[in-house]
Amino acid sequence: MYQPLIGDNSLLLYSTCPPYRGEGTDTYCRQVRDVAQWSEAGGCEGILVYTDNRLLDPWLVAQLIIQSTKSLSPLIAVQPVYLHPYTAAKMIATLSLLHRRRIDLNIVAGGFKNDLIVLNDNTPHDRRYARLTEYTTIIRRLLEGGPPVTFQGEFYSVTNLSLVPTLDPALRPRILLSGSSAEGLAAAQALNALPVRYPEPPTQAASDQHDGEFGIRVGIIARPDAADAWTIARARFPEDRRGQATHQLAMKVSDSAWHRQLSAIAPALPAESTYWVVPFQNYKTFCPYLIGSYEQVGEELGRYIAAGCGTVILDVPANETEMQHIRLAIAAAGKALFVR
Repeated sequence: MYQPLIGDNSLLLYSTCPPYRGEGTDTYCRQVRDVAQWSEAGGCEGILVYTDNRLLDPWLVAQLIIQSTKSLSPLIAVQPVYLHPYTAAKMIATLSLLHRRRIDLNIVAGGFKNDLIVLNDNTPHDRRYARLTEYTTIIRRLLEGGPPVTFQGEFYSVTNLSLVPTLDPALRPRILLSGSSAEGLAAAQALNALPVRYPEPPTQAASDQHDGEFGIRVGIIARPDAADAWTIARARFPEDRRGQATHQLAMKVSDSAWHRQLSAIAPALPAESTYWVVPFQNYKTFCPYLIGSYEQVGEELGRYIAAGCGTVILDVPANETEMQHIRLAIAAAGKALFVR
């Protein structure tokens, strides 16, 4: 399997599973299988599977991904309000035993306010990270094996809890969580987890002081010629007034730090900046894009990598060919680092 190299170390890549939007069963299953297979062939280690009130259960979608690929690891978004930590650990251990596949976790602190309200979750934003820390600590201790787990916290308490089946240490999950807020960064440090950001423009990332490795969530559209990349980008993500209105509404019901940060960055960007947030502004996706030639996108990726980024979660690839172009842009990032 292709593994793009950046310097002496590999850049860890995840892609993203297409979210369910009401498609028929056959159509959606085919989309998931296709994207998973393109991602695996393109050198991705895993694939992010979203969770919220409107989507299919991410654990069951992960099962479909596992059955459709040879080695791709589902990166399952886990929200504490949906699932007890023991149940999450049991699901990880069971899927890993049945399929000999590592199951990674993207721990989500919050979500859309309305999703949480209907579930009667009134936990304040800052306290959700304290809950997330307790939640993940229990999962990790259960998966590590050893003596039964006893834990007394503000949000969770367990006594002499054991996990069956035990997890093969080689299949222990990578743990990622949002690091766009101070609370998220503190939780990541406490848990020794990887903080993931919806990144600021690369020049700003390069100038900021980052403490340790981090990941970014970003889309890429790259071609040999920048003009071709922009033509494809505008056709894929046209201006959409309804989408803009939906984005504004989402802003009102979201208390995510990254949502506010991206929205604040957008007005100051040039029309054809390599860093592009139009898809986000039009509610087509939830991350910025890098648009341009392989060399332009590679140079911008190189800035993130030089600042400490070792993991990239790509947006949903449009097709298999798109993954091939992304690989070439990432290869250009390695060259950009060598010539700095």
